[in-house]
Amino acid sequence: MVKVNLGGCSSFVKESDYKLYLGKALDAFDVLESETGAGNDFLGWKTLPIDTPESLIAECEAVRDDWKSQGIDLAVVIGIGGSYLGARCAIEALSHQFISPEGAIKVVFAGNNLSEEYLAELMDLVKQRNAACVVISKSGTTTEPAVAFRIVKEYLEKKYGKEAAANRIVAITDAHKGALKTLATQEGYRSFVVPDNVGGRFSVLTPVGLLPIVLAGFDVRTMLKGAADEREALLSKTEENPAVQYAAMRNLLYSVLGKKVEVLVSYNPKFQYLGEWWKQLYGESEGKEGKGIFPASVNFTTDLHSMGQFIQDGDRVMFETVVNVEKSRREVVIGSDPQNLDQLNYLAGKRVEHCNAMAQLGTKLAHIDGGVPQLEVSVSQIDEYNLGAIFYFFEFACGISAYVLGINPFNQPGVEAYKKNMFALLRKPGYEAQTEEILKRI
Repeated sequence: MVKVNLGGCSSFVKESDYKLYLGKALDAFDVLESETGAGNDFLGWKTLPIDTPESLIAECEAVRDDWKSQGIDLAVVIGIGGSYLGARCAIEALSHQFISPEGAIKVVFAGNNLSEEYLAELMDLVKQRNAACVVISKSGTTTEPAVAFRIVKEYLEKKYGKEAAANRIVAITDAHKGALKTLATQEGYRSFVVPDNVGGRFSVLTPVGLLPIVLAGFDVRTMLKGAADEREALLSKTEENPAVQYAAMRNLLYSVLGKKVEVLVSYNPKFQYLGEWWKQLYGESEGKEGKGIFPASVNFTTDLHSMGQFIQDGDRVMFETVVNVEKSRREVVIGSDPQNLDQLNYLAGKRVEHCNAMAQLGTKLAHIDGGVPQLEVSVSQIDEYNLGAIFYFFEFACGISAYVLGINPFNQPGVEAYKKNMFALLRKPGYEAQTEEILKRI
């Protein structure tokens, strides 16, 4: 289960202020739980851990087993934002970082950018492997995934024929409408539904995340169990509720101390994409109406050699939230060397993870001394159960925190501005009238 430690903030905040914001967070908890707040038609994520039917998991496994029986060894997952970040976070965290298991389906991601080189190199891989595709989009017209899908689909149909290619394509889309739903029906693609009441950044425990994670060979039942147990732990309206504590402290640091930037810190590179997923969750949920804490992420100790100087001595606009992993699942012991030229014999016999832990503690003390408050969010180890728990923890805390801020956590009105400009510059039908005006500005 997820634990929160606020001790690294105690020297910065007054107890009276914390009590005030704890009260605000408890009030926001009531709004979230009573489902009376702004965006309350997008709260389906709250019960996904207990409502996901076994039949849905079995359908995901049926796709995996069918593809493996055909010798398919590569799945291209096409989506952007919430349509790929949760799955990528889970797969990166759970996978061996250097070795793919024999017989496993390798999952790669596309449609999350418009880089020509990225897509060309992806197709180089597709042409070397026995490939299939999962395309994720409610509408089917979002530019980045639509471009990638058109190119991958064309290749699959050319190589295998339309009928055989259709068996290699799965659509995760709206239940009733949209271009992708229409295409999936016409072509006979296997389909999964993105629930209407779950926004993209909260969708990791829907088929959006579950199918790619199953394809990669991981246990989503255990992930849902971790999320369900975390949900149960967070349902109590108490001052000890870790989601309430996290939401209260981050809002206090922002509103009272003017800490405008939250840096999510991990000391394990397996959690790099946890930072990416978390940035979208909080940035898109809270960054509205001129408000919001800017979410950033770093990986220590790596980034201590690049960002460490700024965090230690730069503008005091930030606080840190450290995702602490209590136990490593592997063990590497440092040996002794007779020459000791690297002067590391004082570490002989110690585990590398011990060094990592001491680096984490030393950094905590240095950054607090440098004026950076620090929260800790802890899980016991990196596995499916704890990933499910931390996904649910951050989602639940996000809802509380945004309501404390007075923001609707579940809309994203600002993301359309760049699209309108891009469509006009690309001369998309319907946007031509804006093209000349935009060209004058650039």
